Amino acid sequence: MASSPSTFPALLLLSLLLALSTPSPSAAVRGLQHVKTPSPPRFSARGQAERLIRSLNLFPNETVNLLASDPFKSESGIVEKRIQLTVSGDSGSSVEDLGHHAGYFRLPNTKGARMFYFFFESRNRKQDPVVIWLTGGPGCGSEIALFYENGPFKIADDLTLVWNAYGWDKVSNIIFVDQPTGTGFSYTTDEDDIRHDETGVSNDLYSFLQEFFKKHPEYTKNDFFITGESYAGHYIPALASRVHKGNTVKEGIHINLKGFAIGNGLTNPAIQYAAYADYALDMKLIDQSTRNDINNELVPECKKSIDSCNTEGGDACDESKGICNQIFSEIVSLQYGINYYDIRKQCEGSLCYDFSNAERFLNSRKVKQAIGVGDIDFVSCSSMVYSAMSNDWMQNLEVGIPALLEARVNVLIYAGEYDLICNWLGNWRWVNTMQWSGRKGFAGAATAPFKVAGKVAGLLKNHGPLSFLKVHDAGHMVPMDQPKASLEMLHRWLNGTLA
Repeated sequence: MASSPSTFPALLLLSLLLALSTPSPSAAVRGLQHVKTPSPPRFSARGQAERLIRSLNLFPNETVNLLASDPFKSESGIVEKRIQLTVSGDSGSSVEDLGHHAGYFRLPNTKGARMFYFFFESRNRKQDPVVIWLTGGPGCGSEIALFYENGPFKIADDLTLVWNAYGWDKVSNIIFVDQPTGTGFSYTTDEDDIRHDETGVSNDLYSFLQEFFKKHPEYTKNDFFITGESYAGHYIPALASRVHKGNTVKEGIHINLKGFAIGNGLTNPAIQYAAYADYALDMKLIDQSTRNDINNELVPECKKSIDSCNTEGGDACDESKGICNQIFSEIVSLQYGINYYDIRKQCEGSLCYDFSNAERFLNSRKVKQAIGVGDIDFVSCSSMVYSAMSNDWMQNLEVGIPALLEARVNVLIYAGEYDLICNWLGNWRWVNTMQWSGRKGFAGAATAPFKVAGKVAGLLKNHGPLSFLKVHDAGHMVPMDQPKASLEMLHRWLNGTLA
């Protein structure tokens, strides 16, 4: 499995993942042996973010949702309303029968931040697990996943809604949140509330979950799972650790955490960046000579810079991101126009995906009234939030996962095989090198075909609470590329029958 040509799963949800510097004349072309001491390119993190946002055909009016005053200032806790959007097609249930909610939560320990969320009750039964979805970026709203990946419905070309036959609400009660503060419809009245690290992000999410279960006590006994993709490879382990800690010290409402799943995530940068050239060689994006040059010249500098980030923090982490992204830029510069979220595809000019209907739909007055956001703009992806998380990028979030595995929290790492930016090989390597009591058992476990409707849809390896799934014929966003397989994956995993 480790050497098969493939990629890694999906849940980035239009993320802005790896900060991509403007490709320079390829050092690989002129010979990387001349690049003895790579220096990080000096470019604006916000400029990177804006280029990546445009590649998804998104043009938010604001760089962040920073309001002059709080339209809900008289409200504390959760302000939630039941929504009944018109949906075409057959879902098996009418909208009137289902609990569709949208709301705001006033985040404690902030000057004026409110987190926006959607909550969709299961189309199957209320006793199904509760799943929270976290979109990456960092800085992208959850609505991209909601409407283009695994939400209850999709947006048609005429901006009407149609039921998604493979929405994850068919097997779970699912929450989509706009986080960190300033993304999507989430907002603040003070720039100091913009988060810079996983401590702030996970504390906000934990506070939200506490209030959510207080608002919906009928779900406190349900199994709870955390899911997401792309930069959520950082968010998810941090939140899982925060929930586990809260449960351990009996802080607030006990959250019945059973597992978390990361799709095409960035979790352990040191290992994942070092895998770029090997993956690119396997997929015939570069030749053997270029692979050797990158691994001999750029990778050691990247690892050295990550070590500095780990010991010094701060600006050393920002510099590390610039140094390490030269690896990615070298590969992309040799494949002009390639869609690095799905290497089977080419981008048309700067456009790699078109998610613009989400902006049009969510910024319409009728929809805003229906979901209770008033005049607040939908910031599809926030370049300010992206920039604010710059020093968080190169942090290793794998370090907290072994303790969760020992506590029998189920972990699923999945990846679409044609994603370059968070490729399956880099994820496969950090999973295999992770130090936990089941490491040898996982290494010795057999790799089995993952079959959906009688057809092989991927390759699966499992031992105890840890599973790794490489999804066939998918890029960075597995639920979008392989919706049927992703729903089946989720269903079996939630019920403990994936292995």
